[in-house]
Amino acid sequence: MWSTGIRNTFVSKPLLKLQHCHHSVKSPIVGGKEIRMRWKGKGLPEKEVKATVGQTLLEIARANDIYLEAACEGSLACSTCHCILDENSFKVANPPKEAEEDLLDLAFDLRPTSRLGCQVVVSEKMDNAIVEIPSATR
Repeated sequence: MWSTGIRNTFVSKPLLKLQHCHHSVKSPIVGGKEIRMRWKGKGLPEKEVKATVGQTLLEIARANDIYLEAACEGSLACSTCHCILDENSFKVANPPKEAEEDLLDLAFDLRPTSRLGCQVVVSEKMDNAIVEIPSATR
């Protein structure tokens, strides 16, 4: 039989700590500057959308009914929100952290401009960005 002290010891210590950098369930940014971007790939006809500066690519995809998988819900624990950016957008986007680079190593169809959609925060410099969703994810 478990004693209360032992059970509480197990419950109080987390077994896994997830890194939350840019979570996908933020509320919309009100009054922020808007930019335009185009999404394509994975059977999707090219779609131009408006994006608010400060949102992540994952948030933008969800707000515009673009299917971008995110098995970990943006907690930086998978690579299923893998996106391929155009070269200019890749250069001006916030730089990837080591944890993102490690997860990208697991992504399908990795390219030099690959990023995780949950980690790319849109800036004004990304106006007219092109975001491609790979044909498959892992």
